[in-house]
Amino acid sequence: MGYEEDMEYFTIATVAEENPDFRRVLWTGRHTQLVVMTIPPGGEIGEEVHPDTDQILTFVSGVGEAKVGGDTRKVSQGDLVAVPAGTKHNFMNRGPNPLVLYTVYGPAEHADGAVHETKEAAEKAEESGADEPPTR
Repeated sequence: MGYEEDMEYFTIATVAEENPDFRRVLWTGRHTQLVVMTIPPGGEIGEEVHPDTDQILTFVSGVGEAKVGGDTRKVSQGDLVAVPAGTKHNFMNRGPNPLVLYTVYGPAEHADGAVHETKEAAEKAEESGADEPPTR
């Protein structure tokens, strides 16, 4: 797969809410990528740093906690968190229901069309190199 050149349209909150997977790449462009995530109760994305990629996360439902750099804040429906490239971050589900969000990476961070049903599957794909984004 390569970069998409046609317009894509999403009712993003609905698409995110209906996503059963930990991470699903919806769209990959030349400079950005749209991904939906569902973090189960008690789960987390896991502490990470994207050296060359900015990330914007928008929360659709659930309650959680955002750790970005040295700051920690609660997050819930309607909140948006920007993570500059090179910044250590983690997002944890702190509620009884899934923490649902969509995120935009710039440039792409994951393989085009990637679907990871669980955090463990996502980590395995990253370790094996199967989750590499398209050539930048």
